[in-house]
Amino acid sequence: MKELLEFLSFSNPNVRVVTLGTMFIGMSAAMVGSFAFLRKRSLIGDAIAHAILPGIAIAFMVTQSKNPYYLMFGALLAGWVAILLIEAITKHSKLKADTSIGLVLSVFFGVGILLLTHIQHSGAGNQAGLDQFLFGKAASMTTADLKAYSIVAAFLLIVVSLLFKEFKLLSFNAEFAKISGLPVRSLEFVLSSITVLAIATGIQAVGVVLMAALIITPAAAARSWTENLVTLLLIAGFAGMFSGLVGSYISFTAPNMPTGPWIVMSLSAIAIISLVWAPKRGLWSKLKRQRQNREKILTENILKAAYHLSERRKNLSSIISLEDLQGIREFGEAELKKGLRLLSKRFLILSQNDGFKLTEVGRTEAMRVVRLHRLWEMYLTQRMRLKADHIHPNAETIEHIISPEIEEELIRELGYPDKDPHESPIPYK
Repeated sequence: MKELLEFLSFSNPNVRVVTLGTMFIGMSAAMVGSFAFLRKRSLIGDAIAHAILPGIAIAFMVTQSKNPYYLMFGALLAGWVAILLIEAITKHSKLKADTSIGLVLSVFFGVGILLLTHIQHSGAGNQAGLDQFLFGKAASMTTADLKAYSIVAAFLLIVVSLLFKEFKLLSFNAEFAKISGLPVRSLEFVLSSITVLAIATGIQAVGVVLMAALIITPAAAARSWTENLVTLLLIAGFAGMFSGLVGSYISFTAPNMPTGPWIVMSLSAIAIISLVWAPKRGLWSKLKRQRQNREKILTENILKAAYHLSERRKNLSSIISLEDLQGIREFGEAELKKGLRLLSKRFLILSQNDGFKLTEVGRTEAMRVVRLHRLWEMYLTQRMRLKADHIHPNAETIEHIISPEIEEELIRELGYPDKDPHESPIPYK
């Protein structure tokens, strides 16, 4: 706790610079990367991250300075050249986009390694530290770097805010944006430029190897929680900032631990939690819905079979034995016991010594399922012109997902029918 309070106090200048710098980098990369994620261009981020390495090396060779503005300018130019090459190769050759990305990524990265090796053997007095752009070293961040990163983060935030509607339309429907008269090429230029700038800003913290994670992972995590773009950007930005804070704290408490990889590890943990536990799109939620749907289908099939048996007896209050129920519809022993247990918990059936009987609520629910089944059979016969012997399997599936609104529409569309194509009565409330 003492270490945590000391860290959060920001009394140590180096801790303050590194933490704020990584938080700015994480937020800006996450916001810009969200649009790349939505446009299904995740690999572009990885290609740009590797491609800007020669730009940094050339910028240093020309200026003989590690000024962050010079290095970012060189990275920006190299990133843009990489994007143009990827587009040109894809457009003018038979190579697909992923192949073009891999080709440009490997060539540029190889050239960057060669240039860095040349610089290291050139004897330049201030070349130390350039190799850290490969894997990142946030601890070497200076006050000048922090100032540059904060300016870039503010600039990116302003651009995204001013062009939010245009970026939104471009991300979800580029063709409609073009038809609407928007300058799509110009917008793509701006979006690509700020993506390159965000990546160029972050490579000192996490390096070119891990930068793609900082671009894509926050958006992937945020997408599991929301379908609203503004909320997605906020969640992604918060995830990026929080991962920067966590990575810096771990590096502070364990000096031998690098900040960049722990930032990526934090983001990975957030993404895994999101993918598993998000309430609507998470894996656990999907598994839960699948289980609920299976239970719903099972219980409704049991109720429907019980209704058919009671209908034959012309007594909806009759006691139904399991053997009689199996005669109407075959159920597995285990699933039948499970279904009866679920129905009993919902007070839809009452257990009897030799079977069960439907409660009043159970009879109403059974009538509803049968009604939906027979209404859908009528619709398939009258509107889809299907033969009567072909409609039952389809109705068996659809009856479980028809909403009350669709039910009312079916009733009006069919003219309030009282019998289905098999001349069986359609029960009503």
